[in-house]
Amino acid sequence: MTYGYARNASAIYQDNSARGSVEGADRHQLTSMLFDGAIDRINQARGAMRRGDVPAKGLYFGKALAIINELRGSLDHKGGAELAGRLDALYDYVTRRLLHAQLNDDERAIDEAIDLLTPVRDAWRQIRDTFLASQGGASTAAA
Repeated sequence: MTYGYARNASAIYQDNSARGSVEGADRHQLTSMLFDGAIDRINQARGAMRRGDVPAKGLYFGKALAIINELRGSLDHKGGAELAGRLDALYDYVTRRLLHAQLNDDERAIDEAIDLLTPVRDAWRQIRDTFLASQGGASTAAA
């Protein structure tokens, strides 16, 4: 087995694993996965920045920004206008901090972006746990 083959097999495994995770995920899990992906890409951008790998830095910042844009686009401004407005402002600010970090190699801006996203991601996980607990009685009663 050559290195190229192993790397390709690893990529295929990761792609299939991610696809399977997405297909079986509920909306809370999908949102959590988006947050995890954004934070992972931000950290990958930090690593590329430290290595001086400008193309990779741009790639990972671009992916992180695309995920945040997806989160921003999924906001329900009609059903939860106040919360959606606050999250929209947060995502806008995080986007601006990441652009600043990318242009200025500013790790403090990266830390700030992660520090702002992490509690929101954690809240989504708690919401899911609460939701599943509330559904647990209903699903066992139906079974």
